[in-house]
Amino acid sequence: MTIDTFDGTGVKPAHWDLDAVVAALRVSREATHNIRHQRRVRELPSREALTTIVNGLSAVLFPTHYGRPNLTDESIDYFVGDTLNTTLNRLTEQVRRGLQFADDADMGEEALTQKAHDITRAFAASLPQIRALLVSDVQAAYAGDPAATSIAEIMLCYPGTIAILYYRLAHQLHRLGSPFLARMICDISHSLTGVDIHPGAQIGASFFIDHGTGVVIGETAILGERVRLYQHVTLGAKRFPTDASGMLIKGTPRHPIVEDDVVIYAGATVLGRITIGAGSTIGGNVWLTQSVPPHSNVSQAQMRSD
Repeated sequence: MTIDTFDGTGVKPAHWDLDAVVAALRVSREATHNIRHQRRVRELPSREALTTIVNGLSAVLFPTHYGRPNLTDESIDYFVGDTLNTTLNRLTEQVRRGLQFADDADMGEEALTQKAHDITRAFAASLPQIRALLVSDVQAAYAGDPAATSIAEIMLCYPGTIAILYYRLAHQLHRLGSPFLARMICDISHSLTGVDIHPGAQIGASFFIDHGTGVVIGETAILGERVRLYQHVTLGAKRFPTDASGMLIKGTPRHPIVEDDVVIYAGATVLGRITIGAGSTIGGNVWLTQSVPPHSNVSQAQMRSD
């Protein structure tokens, strides 16, 4: 005799033929559609851990803004030291995981762990320089936005400032040899702020992104000092070169060079390895694919007349 069982709603449970589905997924995963790095299972970096790490680093760099507002002169150094020690230990593990996806990941576990420690140590040593850049960025925001009432408002309420903070940390990790981890940090920032900056981009001091939403800065872009961008600006590639087999060639310079003191207004799209000369202004919604000399003033109307 067969006894039918029912769930709490009085509906007979469905049968999904799970064994067949699981077996087919295994064949796809292990054989026909294997996309694992070097076809091996590897422990991925954790987005949750990286979020905790960036929060810890933010608190170390600006303790009363991103750490604890009630810190005193007596307690602040203890807080910074304790938070930094915990955060760097967490970072080392995530760097190690990310290095497993590098080209030289088969160096051996001991060497991989040592390289992760070396990267983290160099990163820690660079934190004062990163903080100096971030202070210049915040000051640029305060000087460049008439709506800004205080430094605290900029640091806590401006998505562009948060995106730059994540970028500065990620860029240093990228430079030190941890590009996968750096990319994940920038992707977390993108989710939070709507600003998409590749960690490989080079951006000078006193950088300001006003409003922020929709800004895209590509991997090989180079920005000088005191550059200001508004929402929905794209610094992208015009074309993607391929090799003889038709595969994209990675890492070639393909994004704009933006020199010092350039302002690019909302909705402008600047494509290709072109140069925007120092002191130039690019108007809103301009589509620009050619270099312009220093102190140019490019408007949408001018682009339509060309």
